[in-house]
Amino acid sequence: MPRYEYRCRACTRTFELDRPMAASADPAVCPEGHTDTVKLLSTVALGGVGGSAPAAGGCCGGACGCAN
Repeated sequence: MPRYEYRCRACTRTFELDRPMAASADPAVCPEGHTDTVKLLSTVALGGVGGSAPAAGGCCGGACGCAN
């Protein structure tokens, strides 16, 4: 089940909830009982084996001729 991160506007506390994706937009109540909360945009870091992707092709990868 996905975990979503929220911030309470009343007490500024950040908290997480495990809930189904279908309920991700449902209102969340902070642990202090406040209902004025917003869902935060979370980033995901994926680890793996191997090197970085080659910087060839595409804009600013050298193939488009831009100055960057």
